[in-house]
Amino acid sequence: MNMELSGRRKPTPDKSQRAPDDEQDYEISVGIGLNAAIVAVSENEPVALVVRGEPDSIGATDVLPYGPFNPREHRTLESGLRSWVQDQTGLELGYAEQLYTFADRGRHADPDDTSPHVVSIGYLALTQAIGHHGLTNGLWRSWYQYFPWEDWRRGRPEIITRDIEPRLKAWAERPTAASTSQTSIARADRARICFGLNGTSWDEEKVLERFELLYEAGLADEAARDGRVAAREWTDRPKLGLPMQADHRRILATAISRTRAKIKYRPVVFELMPDEFTLYELQKTVEAILGPHLHKQNFRRLVEGAGLVEPTGDVKTRTGGRPAKLFRFRREVLLERPAPGVRVSAPPSRA
Repeated sequence: MNMELSGRRKPTPDKSQRAPDDEQDYEISVGIGLNAAIVAVSENEPVALVVRGEPDSIGATDVLPYGPFNPREHRTLESGLRSWVQDQTGLELGYAEQLYTFADRGRHADPDDTSPHVVSIGYLALTQAIGHHGLTNGLWRSWYQYFPWEDWRRGRPEIITRDIEPRLKAWAERPTAASTSQTSIARADRARICFGLNGTSWDEEKVLERFELLYEAGLADEAARDGRVAAREWTDRPKLGLPMQADHRRILATAISRTRAKIKYRPVVFELMPDEFTLYELQKTVEAILGPHLHKQNFRRLVEGAGLVEPTGDVKTRTGGRPAKLFRFRREVLLERPAPGVRVSAPPSRA
């Protein structure tokens, strides 16, 4: 999955200049991997492209398209990513941007392991899931299968009330290594802020923070696989979404956070739309990405008033309803202002 780079320091021949014994000879190994979170919307569902591997110790099979960066074959990181994605899935990427560099030690291994240190460079790519769209391998899977607590389109997800909230409260009350009430309160506050508990508003952009909290509390399957102490303390750990291999669910959470934030200040949502669409289809796509349901008339006034779209003059006939006007993205808006995003504000969602 990653390319290993090694460097060695040999002992200095002159004994008077030799370093202490623990610094005389060491090896540094770094794995450089390229990972792609490829996002689309299909039938009003936000989907991510995954490939299947052999089940790991917790039965996780799904991984994001990945591959090592080879500077002898790839001129840039992005060209390496595009090459790996096409080799693994047959998909030719369109819009893509660097997402984040995941370099924390021990994200998916025991803290004292001796395996190569993995540096994963994640990318976010937006595309259209039109049929297979050139796909030869892999499958589109709803990202809410991995993060079911993020889907607020039908109201507050039951999984939060039933499974997450009581266990986070129990975890927050557990004694910590510091054994201070301040630490316990900090945990409770983090749970409240991340998951909108006790009347706190839900922030749809905190996808990564929520997953990290579940991992730290030992509630994510990956924490059990990685041997985290917190995971061993649960006797009734619930199934909280599908796990992914390595730290790919963390990478996907980061991609969802970025996408949800970015559609508000850049017109990237139109990368997910066909050339012509109805305002209803556009609204359903934005709702799929953000999670909460949006007010129909307010959304339409916002989009048309912001000059993001323009009518094509054609209509789309819908079964059982009146024909709907077709629109297209008005690209001139990019020259008119620096942040032409879909500045929607989801209705306040509280526990």
